Amino acid sequence: MKNFSRIDRLPPYTLGIVNELKHEARQRGEDIIDFGLGNPDQPTPKHIVEKLCEAAVKNGNHRYSLSRGIYKLRLAITDWYKSRFDVELDPESEAIATIGSKEGISHLAMAVTSPGDSILVPTPTYPIHTYAFILSNADVIQVPMSRDVDFFEALLDTFKRNWPRPKALIINFPANPTTEVVELEFFEKVVEFAKEHDLIVIHDFAYADLVYDGYKAPSFLQVPGAKDVGVEFFTLSKSYNMPGWRVGFAVGNKDLIYALSRIKSYQDYGMFQPIQIAATVALNGPQDCVAEIREMYCSRRNTLCEGLNRTGWIVERPKATMFVWAEIPDQYNSMGSLEFSKLLLEKSKVAVSPGIGFGEGGDQFVRFSLVENEHRIKQAVRGIRELF
Repeated sequence: MKNFSRIDRLPPYTLGIVNELKHEARQRGEDIIDFGLGNPDQPTPKHIVEKLCEAAVKNGNHRYSLSRGIYKLRLAITDWYKSRFDVELDPESEAIATIGSKEGISHLAMAVTSPGDSILVPTPTYPIHTYAFILSNADVIQVPMSRDVDFFEALLDTFKRNWPRPKALIINFPANPTTEVVELEFFEKVVEFAKEHDLIVIHDFAYADLVYDGYKAPSFLQVPGAKDVGVEFFTLSKSYNMPGWRVGFAVGNKDLIYALSRIKSYQDYGMFQPIQIAATVALNGPQDCVAEIREMYCSRRNTLCEGLNRTGWIVERPKATMFVWAEIPDQYNSMGSLEFSKLLLEKSKVAVSPGIGFGEGGDQFVRFSLVENEHRIKQAVRGIRELF
């Protein structure tokens, strides 16, 4: 078989190892409680589904759509930003619909980077933040992110130590998998730094709505001048329980939005139009469903964290996201995250994501996704207690 250079740059998919073991265990009839993939388990709100069904029977909606999204969806996106964050955006030049945020980030990486360019990426982080740029033949420079490191100071240090200077920075707050959060002052420093060094900023804002205990996640675009240096991505997957619909968008700098739209115009014809119409209703319609989804994840977070702490596995309650980033207990620390994840699957019938799958700095952690109900969470805690 021939070698393919882009594929050769990809490492083995560590997160897939546990998924395969989980699949084999289920085929043997074992009841596996799955905290692995961040895949919402609840149905999409009824009013969004009903709009999809209504739009899907209209023949005019069956044709090719626009790769950058229909105008009414882009208008809903910009209206949502105005009402949520008091950010003014032009639906024609500063907003684009994407087929989920992964597609958008990947195509933007392709649009703005060339071989030899270097990109600053946190570690650990969601894999697409790293591999979108590796697949675009750029070089990735990792910036350590942990609870005992000031990320902005680490960013400054990493930037200064690299020449030629990096071209772009991708960040994600609230963060997957670490659940780290920031205040608006952090983005103010990032914007100032980016302007000084002509740095492109890409912010993944997927967990904007999944915030707890009074914390409110700021938008990068709330900072004056942010549109001069970067864009922000959002996805409806988590906030509206729409993961399989593949609806996301990017907003911000018009040159970056144009670059993304140019790439997409060659790569796709956009989403099925009824999905775009339903997404418009999601953004424009009642937001009670978002509050209910947030409360559900908060309750699951409390149940899992309290249960693990009672077993002696001390974990912090995250202020945001749908994850718990749990440091491996001392007695298992030397195993590393992949072997510890295998042990949890074998002995406790609990599937988690090994931290090493998210990059360097993650190997002493595992990630729980809050995608099982509270009864199942309690069952998982009992299994973990028996292992301990």
